[in-house]
Amino acid sequence: MEHLDGNAAAGDFSEIFTLEATSATATCATCGATGPMARAMLYETGIGTVLRCPDCDSVLMRLVHARGEILMEMRGIKMLRWQNAAG
Repeated sequence: MEHLDGNAAAGDFSEIFTLEATSATATCATCGATGPMARAMLYETGIGTVLRCPDCDSVLMRLVHARGEILMEMRGIKMLRWQNAAG
């Protein structure tokens, strides 16, 4: 099977990264709890933002603004889903 480089996913990525993140449903990689991202517990730290699972308190996501970059680590989210408005 032939492959393309990551640029070929630009269309798919543009669909996701313009959606409202708090409307997404997240599944915690630690405990398996599923719920809206808006339910996650947010903590502001000295270096960024941490979102934790409201059921088990595990870290879902970290956001850091540093040296003109935005860094996002999501290893605590097993899956992130949005409802397809088109059906």
